[in-house]
Amino acid sequence: MSSTTAKVFLFLLLVLGAFLWVGQAITAMTGGAKKASSVVEVSPEGGESIFWGKGRCYTCHSLGGQGSAVRCPNLGQFGEKFALAIGERAAQRAKERSEETGEHYTATDYLVESLAKPDAYLVEGYKNEMAIVYAPPISLSLNDIKAVVSYLQSQGGDLDLESIEQPSEVAAKYYARISAAGAAGGGDPGAGEEVFVDNCEDCHQLQGEGGEIGPSLDGISEKGLKFITESILKPAKKITKGYETYRVVDKEGRRHVGLKTRDDAAEIDITKATGDVITIVKSDIKELEQDEVSSVMPEDLTEAMTVKDFQDVQAYLMMQKSGEADQ
Repeated sequence: MSSTTAKVFLFLLLVLGAFLWVGQAITAMTGGAKKASSVVEVSPEGGESIFWGKGRCYTCHSLGGQGSAVRCPNLGQFGEKFALAIGERAAQRAKERSEETGEHYTATDYLVESLAKPDAYLVEGYKNEMAIVYAPPISLSLNDIKAVVSYLQSQGGDLDLESIEQPSEVAAKYYARISAAGAAGGGDPGAGEEVFVDNCEDCHQLQGEGGEIGPSLDGISEKGLKFITESILKPAKKITKGYETYRVVDKEGRRHVGLKTRDDAAEIDITKATGDVITIVKSDIKELEQDEVSSVMPEDLTEAMTVKDFQDVQAYLMMQKSGEADQ
């Protein structure tokens, strides 16, 4: 090896060493990232690995003197503003949430809510900037979130694994939200509700709200994610009974396509995708037939959505149980 080649090789080694040193220094300054295993147990230790690892909580929250993030509240004891660590602080916040909502909140309920719906309670002086941790790119599982809750409880509070594994009605509602997101491949049900209102509510009802052109979607989650996905992507593949598409041509050649929403001895009503109702006298009908390969629901609906919109509305629909809709 020539002296010039040796010098270049030595220089590259020095650059690589400096790069690794800087990376380690930055990691140490942010609290240190601990590697999480693929399966994390619901325990403070498991939650700690998520907090400082794949959950990336440390990028927004510090924990007392550990870490340097200031975008979101410090979760440890830190100055006058944070005189109590989050475990003890959660008990106080639970009382506030109980008064605000009229529902009984425990410390566990507050912590679960803060992870599942971070805009439900905003600490004074802070913006609604927390990511939806069970949606991409973080995509924590329900088990991961339970582990983080146990870790936060252990910061100055009482660890209550029983309340985590056997949730109250408040926490169970949020668990359902997280599970629905996971089932849909990572979507935000809250954002999905907005997508539904913008794209679906004119035709479909949920809990009595919405249009009646298409079938009610109450309890749609019981049919599974595959059914929901195919119903959006290929609406004509399996049409709900009573919502078949009909094609009518009158004697003057006018053509109408829609649902046959009334059929009596003298007239029929055809309800179009726009919601307009056309009444046609039967004696004026030249052709009337069911269109078995078409649906009044647009085939190109997803073209108006982003991939995120699609995942979000799937997650929202996966939350719709019979008789109730978890919001």
